[in-house]
Order: sequence, then C-alpha cells, then structure tokens
Amino acid sequence: MSQAQATDVTEDGTIESVSGPVVTATGLEAKMNDVVYVGEEGLMGEVIEIEGDLTTIQVYEETSAVSPGEPVENTGAPLSVDLGPGLLDTIYDGVQRPLDVLEDQMGSAFLDRGVDAPGIDLEKTWEFDPLVEEGDEVEAGDVVGVVPETVSIDHKVMVPPDYEGGEVTSIESGNFTVEETVVELDSGEEIQMRQEWPVRKPRPTVDKKTPRTPLVSGQRILDGLFPLAKGGTAAIPGPFGSGKTVTQQSLAKFADADIVVYIGCGERGNEMTEVIDDFPELPDPQTGNPLMARTCLIANTSNMPVAARESCVYTGITLAEYYRDMGYDVALMADSTSRWAEAMREISSRLEEMPGEEGYPAYLAARLSQFYERAGYFENINGTEGSISVIGAVSPPGGDFSEPVTQNTLRIVKTFWALDADLAERRHFPAINWNESYSLYRGQLDDWFEENVSEDWPEQRQWAIDVLDEEDELQEIVQLVGKDALPEDQQLTLEVARYIREAWLQQNALHDVDRYCPPEKTYQLLGAIKTFNDEAFEALDAGVPVEEITDIDAPPRLNRIGTTPDDEAEDLVEEIEAEITEQLRELY
Repeated sequence: MSQAQATDVTEDGTIESVSGPVVTATGLEAKMNDVVYVGEEGLMGEVIEIEGDLTTIQVYEETSAVSPGEPVENTGAPLSVDLGPGLLDTIYDGVQRPLDVLEDQMGSAFLDRGVDAPGIDLEKTWEFDPLVEEGDEVEAGDVVGVVPETVSIDHKVMVPPDYEGGEVTSIESGNFTVEETVVELDSGEEIQMRQEWPVRKPRPTVDKKTPRTPLVSGQRILDGLFPLAKGGTAAIPGPFGSGKTVTQQSLAKFADADIVVYIGCGERGNEMTEVIDDFPELPDPQTGNPLMARTCLIANTSNMPVAARESCVYTGITLAEYYRDMGYDVALMADSTSRWAEAMREISSRLEEMPGEEGYPAYLAARLSQFYERAGYFENINGTEGSISVIGAVSPPGGDFSEPVTQNTLRIVKTFWALDADLAERRHFPAINWNESYSLYRGQLDDWFEENVSEDWPEQRQWAIDVLDEEDELQEIVQLVGKDALPEDQQLTLEVARYIREAWLQQNALHDVDRYCPPEKTYQLLGAIKTFNDEAFEALDAGVPVEEITDIDAPPRLNRIGTTPDDEAEDLVEEIEAEITEQLRELY
C-alpha cells in the first residue's frame, strides 16, 4: 500500500480490545479513515469510529493472537491506491496488494499476516513519450505524456487533479521509474508517473452527461431487449447457480469497453480461481491480444478477511476513475455487492450500531448509492470524455428479490437483469427472465441503434416484447386447459414466441461463434423470426390450418443462425426467409 512509502509511521497508541476484525485503541491521535498499522506484526487497518480517547479500527487481516497492549501506529493518511503504469494485467487483493508479488515474497499462495507491497512496481522503468513542450501551460488533469502500458493500452500520464499546474520548465523523453520526475513546472510542482488517490473520494470531473451510446455486450437478450448505456448502471440478481458469474465474465470478455476492472468481492475461491486462470489465457476479441492487457482483477474471496472485502469495491472504482480520466470507456464488474453488504453488516454489528432491516446497517442504501453514483458518462477536467459502466451482481439468499440489498440496488440502477433459477434448470442460458427484467436506457439509446443497425430497431424490439408478453398471459390458460383448447391464432403466437425464446434469447456462452453476437446479427435473426410470424399469420388468414403451418421444415433452421459465422449469417437469413415464404405460400 502506498501509505507506507508516503508517510512517516509513528507509534501513537495501544490496543485496548480486539473483537474479530474490529480493534479498539487508546491514545491514538487519528482522523476518520486514517490507515493505521496494528500490533507487533503491523496489520493494516482503517479508522472507522472515534469517540473521545477511544479509536475504533477495522483491520484488513486476521487478528487472532493480537493482544491488548500492543502498539498501534498511525500513518496520518486515508486508505489510498497507487495509480500509474502497471495497473493492467495485474491481480490485486482488496487493498491493492499485488498477489503475484506477495506470492513471490512468501514462496506460497498462502500469505502471512502483515506482508505488504506497493500497488505498482517502483523499480520497473517505462518509456515516457512527452506530449507537451517546455513553455507550455498545463493544468490539473492535463495529459503531459504517454507510456505504452500494454500491447493494447497507452497509459496517459496526467497532472494530478490536486495540482495547481503552471508552465513546463523541464520535460524529456526516456525510460523512467514511476517515482522519477518526468515534468517540472514553474510553480515548483514535479510530476511523476505515479499518483495516489483516496479510494473513498471520487476523482473530480467537469460534468456528468446523459449517455447515448450502448455498451454492446454481444448477448442478444441484453443488446436486443435490455441494453446498458456506456456510463450506465446495471444489477444482475439471481440465486445460486443461475449464471451471475458467467454473465459477468461474458460481459468482461466481450463488452466494447476499453478497460475492464473485475472485482471478485467475497465470492467462492474456486470461482475466483477460474477467473484468474482463464483471463490470462483468453484472447481479446477486439484486438487479438491477451484480454488481461486491458484488464485489472481484484480478488477478495470469501475466505479472505471480511474488512478488506468492504474496501475492495472502492479500490476497484478508483482504478476505473483513473482510466476514465484518460478518456477511456471502463466496464467495472462487481461480483457480488451482496457479499460487500454482508461485510458492512458484520463490521456494523461489531461496532454495536443500531441494525436496520435484516441486520444490515441503516446506511446500507447510502453506501450502495455512493458506489453506483461514481458510474457515469463524464466530461473530464482535461477536456476528454470517458465513462464507467458498473455491473453489480447481487446474490439474494434463496433467490428472494425482496431482501434489502436487491431492493436498495433496484432503486439506484437503471438496468435490471433478473436471473431465474427455473430458466437455469431448463438449461435456458443466459437465464435472464424477460418478464421481470427492464432497462430505462432504451429510449436514449434508440437513436444509436437506428443509425448504426436499422431504422426499425425500436419497432422490431417492441414487437418481440409484445409477443413474449402475450405468451406469458397465454401460458396461464395453457396450464389450465391445454394448448389445443386455444384458438388457432393464439396457438400460432405460442409457436412464434418459442422461436424468439429458443433461437433468439438463448445463447451458448461456450460456443466459439454463438458466445458473441453483434447487434447487426441480433437484428437479422429477430427479423427472420418476424418474417415467419408475418407469413404464418397470412397463411392462417387464408384458411391454412395451424398444424400445417407449424409442420413446414424451414422455421427450425432459425435455431442455426446464432451458431453461423457472422459473415455468413446475412446470407443464411435471406435463404431461410425465402424458404419460409415459399413453403407457406404453397399452402394456399
């Protein structure tokens, strides 16, 4: 962590009591949110309450064998992260300690208490290419140079937001460490490639704008029915086994964001291990380079200390804001905010605070709001524009969406992708319930879809929604009297809805082609189903029995479009539409 290098640590107090991750100290002159080092082993902690001479600290590590009377040392600085080249292609814990560096120090994957390492490599040199010259005026946030951080991303070295700025008196290209000065200003300020920023304080911006561009995910049900804007917020609630993690991983792999920050917040170790093993091996579908070249992983599994879990989402969103300031579009996945809320609940109970609903602290809604509020499409202080899209998984106990975390999240986010255990049991993936999900971004994104995909995108999407709504109503009748008792037009509606569900909404995340579907192909596939719908109802109006309409052999080929290579899909769609039209018109 950065405080160890930034501030002289002095012994200021002693431990009075220990209750799990919560330690009370006396004689400690500290401010709220100061980072302190607790006990003989120097365990990192954060001040969370001050009452008279008693200071309450949440410790980010296991506190067994820590005893009253041991020293507490105050850094005088809040919990901050190191920002600079080297953040990408790295795996951190919840307080930005690089896990690979700690593993090398320890010689094993099991970390000792009190170990520490800087968030970015202080010894590595980076090739700095200046973008300003001597005599130029620069202000806070301005880009002064570029560093090739990875094969995919150029890292833009900026004047820190809390600097005054001034005239450049010295700047040169070359290889530098992150702590070496690369730019000197006439104000006396020196700019290094490394910055620090408190995780609980949002980085400054000029304006928060209405997002008008979708975060294209390659998932047909998301792009087609419930789109998310770049700079938007989304929640994925669902019970165990319904596909939250797989959906988020698909978004991390295929969403058209420049940077991905993936936070594994309190999830099972085996799931996080899968992410850590898979991501370095995955090719980036956008560039062909390794996906990790534009990804930062924060791993804070359920067996790690609960206090660090509470801070990991702040660490992740601060890293996301840093890249947003460079003008990048960032997608942040938090898996899951329920585990984060549970960590808050545990800390709150140890502080003996008055509990709210189901034992969660009364400030649960405020903390969730503070987190999601840091998402958005922004005009940055350097004149660029960037976005942070936040997708938070929610793990309601027993799949109960009425529990506090889900309900408070729903009041904040504008896109709701409700995962359904029944769909998952029927092997319908992604198991997103189209009757319960919604997106409030549809209207403001329609212009983009009309311009980039098709002018009748909104009408075609609304047609699919209407068919699925009608099917939902008809299913109640079918369960009572059976499908054959329905009028022929309603039987045909059920058949069309089946193709929408099976050919369009279902998608195989493990198939080389079907795992990503561009919006154009999403539109073409739905258009083919609508062609079947229109021609079938014309045949029905002409007196053709519904059994003969559903017996033709062209419509089942609709199921193959999703797995057809993208460059061949349009020809296949035209071929199937022609067959459907020909076969149905032969019937009357």
